[in-house]
Amino acid sequence: MNRTLLENWQDSNWPNIKSSRPLESDGVIDQRTFNTIEVDELFDSVNHASTIAGQAVLYRSLAQPLDDPDAINAKQQAVEELRNNPALKEQLEQIVQQAVTNEKNFYLLLFGEFLGTFGTAREDNEIEGYGYLQYKRGIRFMLELVEQIQAVETPQSEYLKAICDKIKAFALSRPYSLMEGPVYITENAIQCKEQRKGSFSPAVIFRPRLFKPLLISLFFAAVWTLAHFFPTDMFQVSVEAIPTASIFFVPFLLVYYPIVGGFDRDSCIIPLRNEFKKSPAVAETLDALGQIDELLSFIKFADAFGGNKVLPEWVDAPHHRINLADARNPVLGKQNPDYVGNDFVLEDDKLVLITGPNSGGKTAFCKTVTQIQLLAQVGCYVPAKSATLTVADRIFYQAPDISHLDDGEGRFGTELKRTKEIFLAATPKSLVVLDELSEGTTFEEKMESSSNVLNGFYRKGNSTILITHNHQLVDHFAAQRIGLPKQVEFANDAPTYKLVPGISRVSHADRVAKKIGFSKEDIDNYLADSQ
Repeated sequence: MNRTLLENWQDSNWPNIKSSRPLESDGVIDQRTFNTIEVDELFDSVNHASTIAGQAVLYRSLAQPLDDPDAINAKQQAVEELRNNPALKEQLEQIVQQAVTNEKNFYLLLFGEFLGTFGTAREDNEIEGYGYLQYKRGIRFMLELVEQIQAVETPQSEYLKAICDKIKAFALSRPYSLMEGPVYITENAIQCKEQRKGSFSPAVIFRPRLFKPLLISLFFAAVWTLAHFFPTDMFQVSVEAIPTASIFFVPFLLVYYPIVGGFDRDSCIIPLRNEFKKSPAVAETLDALGQIDELLSFIKFADAFGGNKVLPEWVDAPHHRINLADARNPVLGKQNPDYVGNDFVLEDDKLVLITGPNSGGKTAFCKTVTQIQLLAQVGCYVPAKSATLTVADRIFYQAPDISHLDDGEGRFGTELKRTKEIFLAATPKSLVVLDELSEGTTFEEKMESSSNVLNGFYRKGNSTILITHNHQLVDHFAAQRIGLPKQVEFANDAPTYKLVPGISRVSHADRVAKKIGFSKEDIDNYLADSQ
């Protein structure tokens, strides 16, 4: 189960938008795939959420995407309702915009550092004085959020209605009652008004202000009593008595502030904020605000992207399937009318083998496929003319990573271990991208090992995409009529970034070497210049 935002933020002791991480044991995406397909960059492209909670929820969705078709469809229906109901969308946008202004006050109440009487706040997480002002501002944010959602028309989509109901339900919780007040401080506990019904035990009512009329009245009553029964010059009202009386009142004020303020902070505000931080009701309410903002962010992303966008259609099948028309990269294609889209179909063939020279767009295309699958499974629009998919239970992307060469096996062994992990975890419902196979060994061993691995994935039944320069390996599978051979197209020695049928048998290594200034001629010139 996904952790709430507050649970994630407890670890860092301050709201962190990117605190969520992939669920390694049973999640759709693992940490290495998360890094390889550049989910942080994908988040930056999609993120149009306004609140901290909304951005954190969106990031969590990308790190821990859904694998339940019903849950994904429910989010899509909520997006469509907002798209088709401008009045409801405007109401929720106004709530989100007001939350942008006020939510930081609540986070500061929950996580801020108290500085005391004479401290001056210089950092965002510091609270001046004893926290009265911060307490009032923080709880006002939550109370107003509930009040505003209660005034919103009832959504028709199940997902959006459930979100609004969560926020409305907060009004029935103990934390809400404590925020609404009054708060009673007893010898053993903090109580809300519902708990005080029928109780006659002594309690102090907490008021979030330093000025306590009753306490000050009691003080002056005590002074009057002393003056009445023990008359001295100190209590005579005269010009001569003022300096004497000030000697009494100034120390009183110096004692009053730290005692009263310190009591309220330590016995009321800090215990209350600790309860709010640990409250499931508070956590669910913040998550619900973030989920509303996330849905609005999907619409803003689609409007800002440019070109075709679509909410994917889902099909149920015994193995993973994907059918994309004019698919563009969600990161590179944003606001880029010249970005080249591609059609891609991988259904019963289950295996695609992509060849082509360097810089032709092979890797960018495979990241496009995986990023679109990921976006689809968080309920978001995808940049394509049409998209039909099955839900992937796992998404894997293996790419060479020399930073993991620490087990004494060398590059071949290290990468093969990663391939084995993917193979054992994959099911027919999985999407697997492999960027080259069996590097770090002889050509003959590479052919045999790669063939064995691909046959294994093919027999398992998942969708597998291989990026390779090894056209002999592709010839081997083409001869057996296994898989679809695709190549990146070049025209006039330049990439068109189109994926077309066929097998590329050239590498364009010399073109790349010339481009970076390290061809044979460049090497000869460097050596000649050094003599």
